[in-house]
Amino acid sequence: MKFGRKISQDLYNEWRSYYLDYNLLKRELKARTTSHAWNAQDERDFIALLEKELDKIHDFQKAKTTELSRRIKDAEKAVKRLVSDEYTEENADGQAPPQNGHQRNTTDAEAQQRRHGVSQDAGSDDDTEDEMDSEDLHSVDALEDQFILLEEEVATLVADVHDLALYTKLNITGFMKILKKHDKQTGRTLKTTFVQDYLEKRPFYKYNWDSLIVKLSKLYDLVRTRGHPVQGDSSAGGNQSAFVRQTTKYWVHPDNLVHLKLAILKHLPVLVFNPDKEFEQKDAAITSIYFDNEDLELYLGRLEKTEGAEAVRLRWYGDVDQKTIFVERKTHREDWTGEKSVKARFPIKEHLVNAFLRGEYTMDEEFQQLVAKGKKTQEEVDSMIQLANEVQYSILTKKLMPVMRTFYNRTAFQLPGDARVRISLDTELTMVREDNWDGKIRAGDNWRRNDIGIDWPFEQLPPSDKELFKYGVLEVKLQTQYGQEPPVWVTDLVSSHLVEAVPKSSKFIHGCATLLPERVDLVPFWLPQMDVDILKPDTGAVQIERPLNTSSRGTSSSERQGSSGFLTPDHPPQTYAEPVSEGEEDEPLDLAPARDEVARTGLEASDVAAAKAFREKALKERAQRETESPAKPAVRARDAVLEAEDDNADDEGEADERMPFLKHRKSGKGQADRDAKVRAVSIDPLAPSSAFDETLRDRLREDAERQRVRDQAIAEEEEEDEEQVGPSQRAMRDSERLLERSWRAPPGKKIAVPVRIEPKVYFATERTFLKWLHFAIYIGTIATTLLNFVQPEDTAGLISAALFTLAALAAIAYSAIIFVYRAYSIRHRHADGMYYDKYGPTVLALLLLAAIGANIGLRVKDMFRD
Repeated sequence: MKFGRKISQDLYNEWRSYYLDYNLLKRELKARTTSHAWNAQDERDFIALLEKELDKIHDFQKAKTTELSRRIKDAEKAVKRLVSDEYTEENADGQAPPQNGHQRNTTDAEAQQRRHGVSQDAGSDDDTEDEMDSEDLHSVDALEDQFILLEEEVATLVADVHDLALYTKLNITGFMKILKKHDKQTGRTLKTTFVQDYLEKRPFYKYNWDSLIVKLSKLYDLVRTRGHPVQGDSSAGGNQSAFVRQTTKYWVHPDNLVHLKLAILKHLPVLVFNPDKEFEQKDAAITSIYFDNEDLELYLGRLEKTEGAEAVRLRWYGDVDQKTIFVERKTHREDWTGEKSVKARFPIKEHLVNAFLRGEYTMDEEFQQLVAKGKKTQEEVDSMIQLANEVQYSILTKKLMPVMRTFYNRTAFQLPGDARVRISLDTELTMVREDNWDGKIRAGDNWRRNDIGIDWPFEQLPPSDKELFKYGVLEVKLQTQYGQEPPVWVTDLVSSHLVEAVPKSSKFIHGCATLLPERVDLVPFWLPQMDVDILKPDTGAVQIERPLNTSSRGTSSSERQGSSGFLTPDHPPQTYAEPVSEGEEDEPLDLAPARDEVARTGLEASDVAAAKAFREKALKERAQRETESPAKPAVRARDAVLEAEDDNADDEGEADERMPFLKHRKSGKGQADRDAKVRAVSIDPLAPSSAFDETLRDRLREDAERQRVRDQAIAEEEEEDEEQVGPSQRAMRDSERLLERSWRAPPGKKIAVPVRIEPKVYFATERTFLKWLHFAIYIGTIATTLLNFVQPEDTAGLISAALFTLAALAAIAYSAIIFVYRAYSIRHRHADGMYYDKYGPTVLALLLLAAIGANIGLRVKDMFRD
């Protein structure tokens, strides 16, 4: 699809005038380059137009984000005011304010009395109770109505944030495309200069949405819980010294990040550790230092998923001035062990890290102080001391040292104190080298380098020291030990077009594979596929919808409908619509009033009468053809005309003003020709398909040559557009994705395929070895029997015994060699050729057959000799 048409379809209609006028820029560029050679004055005028559009977009986005922040703040005040009013009314009724979110001090008996007007007093008090009960019900209904209005406002805010993010994406894409078109048609290089001198001064496309999303999440949670959000420990479920989770990982294309965050916050709030503090971008930053030795022992263990494979890292949250560092150890457990992979950690002060890593300091005394202060039990402290000692021992014995740093901004979604469903989305993921193995001093004797902080994208670092990951990483963590199934919305989310499943992916593994290519021979399975774009067609499974009374986006049929599918105020509902024929689905634009057909079609009265007569005749014929195919040749003919009209309108910058066959009459060059064409091809829109097809067939044949020229121009532009997308998008046709099977490992590398090794694999190898030994023993028994019971002068018997002995020895030797080879392969997780033996059994069978044949032949020979 051409970008001029795409931006017209995807834009939010109420903001139309604030989008990049791509068609104007393209028309201006085309007019100047075709009328004369592009000169310096043209360049200055074009840059001025670009600047004007850039200022418009930058100012609108700035004003809109400020407006959204204000609206969110006003909505929060409204919620608090409603909650305060609710408390006031409850206190006036003699009730205490709610405790712990949803709990009330009102007993069930009191509530029952208030609902039904039951009182211990008799007589006239009943009427009083009824009046009070009625007032209470009206008051509750009024509050609920207010909250419903606030829910609509929050839904509108969510849609505005989503559309504003899409607004940013469309506009920056439009700038890049028009700049590329300029450079191609004029031969001048403007793209690089404009980006550096103009776009960087108004970087509307670099706006960080996290702050707005955090505020919106808090508001959404307040409204959803009616001002009583769930209370609990914000530290992701309480004690985290050791916890077990089932984690699934996905990659998220940058275009889907905002959409995904808004879709999740409708079900889970953003987890904020300090809700009383205003959100800052550094609050989302997480940095980890991973350790390994020069043999990359930990890397290979994690890559091949060996039992007991460890990952050791030091992690801190926020900026580098944090004083508390967490030492973490992740241990992989195979499924057959009956255990789950575990992450355990303990805190340490930043100034003690170097001493701890050198073995000069232990954590025993510091942890024991936690018991004295009553913060931990002795059992918990003993577990922490054991973990610290084991980590320190591994660092010293395996000679572990800092190898790689990972940095990312994390948005976590979780109910406070409830870790059953936890979703985290990591963006701006960057891997940075920390080692000194190539002779460059990065960290020296310190445990981390000090030349970077959280200043992503770390422009001070050379490209060889950093790897900027181009996708977001979504982690869905479920605690399933309670026997609970994942929520339906989680299942819908992970199966939507917004994410791409990448099981067992690892930031540590990816960083080592990309930053240490000279030391890595095995690479993860996803590395050769990094060039395949993961952007998928929108399936519509996870949508951000507006309330019913808001305007819509788009210019064609979607312009008439909002996200909810109802007509907007700009397009009043039709008073009458032609009934849809069975087997047909008419376009919304074709549903029009069946009145005053002469004026509507622009044809002569005689032509309209003839069309009506033809229509009635065709309708009778169609009623008799019940088995007729539902294919609609007229629709195809109509679509061909529409496509031709669309191409013309897009080339002239008028795609947003067209309507099928009946355009709004406009002044300007070429309008008379367009009106003539409309009159030439117009037909009664209420006529059946066959009438439409018959009338237009000749016109379409005459326009075939003209259409061919237009298609050639479109093909050239589409070829240019495809240069902007990845290989997977070029493979998409008719919303289908092709499975890529031709990827290969980089030269000199191998792809590591994790192989599950369970105890039964070892036992099966041993059983196979023992079966071969049994076979050899049987053959050896035959050889021994022949050797013991034949006469010394029996040459045939001795030769047969020797052949059977050779077969038995060959079977024993072969089985031993195969057993050693398979045991070695299992230990090193090499699956190639380990389970299929296509030579050994055949050779041994032939050898045994030869021994038997020799024995029979010699006996037959002796018999004939006698």
